[in-house]
Amino acid sequence: MSRAEPCDLFIVGGGINGCGIARDAAGRGFSVILAEMNDLASGTSSWSTKLIHGGLRYLEYYEFRLVREALMEREVLWRNAPHIIWPMRFVLPHAEGLRPAWLLRLGLFLYDHIGGRKLLPATRTLDMRSDPAGRPLKPLFSRAFEYSDCWVNDARLVVLNARDAAERGARVMTRTKVIGARREGGVWRISIEDGGTGRIREVSARLLVNAAGPWVDRVLSETVGQNDVRNVRLVQGSHIVVRRKFDDPRAYFFQNRDGRIIFAIPYEEDFTLIGTTDQDYVGDPAKASISEQEVDYLCAAASEYFAVPVRREDIAWTYSGVRPLYDDGASKAQEATRDYVLTSDAPAGQAPLLNVFGGKITTYRRLAEAMLTRIEAHLGRRSRPWTDGAPLPGGDFPVDGFDALVAATQSAYPFLEPAHARRLVRLYGTRARRLLEGVTGPADLGVHFGADLYEAEVRYLMKEEWAVTSADVLWRRTKRGLKLTSDQAAALDAYMHEAGSRAGTEAA
Repeated sequence: MSRAEPCDLFIVGGGINGCGIARDAAGRGFSVILAEMNDLASGTSSWSTKLIHGGLRYLEYYEFRLVREALMEREVLWRNAPHIIWPMRFVLPHAEGLRPAWLLRLGLFLYDHIGGRKLLPATRTLDMRSDPAGRPLKPLFSRAFEYSDCWVNDARLVVLNARDAAERGARVMTRTKVIGARREGGVWRISIEDGGTGRIREVSARLLVNAAGPWVDRVLSETVGQNDVRNVRLVQGSHIVVRRKFDDPRAYFFQNRDGRIIFAIPYEEDFTLIGTTDQDYVGDPAKASISEQEVDYLCAAASEYFAVPVRREDIAWTYSGVRPLYDDGASKAQEATRDYVLTSDAPAGQAPLLNVFGGKITTYRRLAEAMLTRIEAHLGRRSRPWTDGAPLPGGDFPVDGFDALVAATQSAYPFLEPAHARRLVRLYGTRARRLLEGVTGPADLGVHFGADLYEAEVRYLMKEEWAVTSADVLWRRTKRGLKLTSDQAAALDAYMHEAGSRAGTEAA
């Protein structure tokens, strides 16, 4: 964009909020540029507990508006992305001495009825002495409540929003850092640095959206030049991934003696995901890593319930991220609001600055709609809200059509192992056919990097989904990092580096 031709809005941040806003805005006809200093979803958005949920425990803090909005979003998001979002049942054992059974029933009654649930099944009571969900647990848990929420592949949700935004005209730039932004002549002059080449250039925009997640205050202070910026509370959440603890497809919701909760969730076929922690964080969000105390806490908390304790040697992987919660002054990190706050800085006659503070992955689409209301107040209305009924890329099939799509893919590509075909449909939905275009046999899949990861998939991810490094592929796009050895990962990185040297970091 030249100085004479500013885009409508420039978005800082390639997490779920930035990409969700970019998609909504592009679909309404706005010209959009989005810049992410690293990879898409490389911050908070890929380090979640991977749930589309109302937040049952938020009812205790009287966050009724947030819970209701989140509950209403579950089935909307499921319909729009049934390949990466699907229903999951959660088992909440009643533990003596903790929250009483009547309180759990009341909370779950509200959970079932305030969010317009239509497709997800209602809560039921379980006899843990006879129900299979009781088998992995200690025998002292005789009763439990089973309720519904949804699972989401969080990093893919971000990438698919970015992909759809790009296909609707947005310009998505990864590995691109915003190093300066100033108001001039009624527009923003924004300096950006290419992380690969170091080249610095300037673009112009009529409106600037700061959706930088944990770095949102840093953008305000260091990039925009505001003083005394303290809007977000950084809260670290860590998870451990252990070898599979149970065969049941349901997940567990465990209460802890300190009033906190953790989940134990089936993960990537062969594993169980356990988390999360909540503790205040100080420092660079990019350097967050699980502490020894957090490992001990998660192992001990899960071992209060599982008959076979969770041990350190069971851990296959850990991850830790920093949530940029809006600082509402709560005394404890776990009590800080998960709601989002949007603010505007629009001095008369000057280009507007809009900021996103807080939020959760479940409500990203509603946050984007709320942000578009503000954007249109400054730039004029272009069209009606549209994302509630618009499938994300690959999600254009019925919510009950996943198995049929897997079968069709297996039929079209009979040389694929059944588990491989299923994984491709889980990640790419109907676009698995696009990934496999021209593939007529095993040889056409190309270089085999390990497990069921082949060159055809890697090339697709580099061309269509902004993947540049092996970490982009292994830990954000596919989670095959749980299966590949360090040598295989290094070989993949070398391949991508060579292939990427001939292409930029900006997808078409």
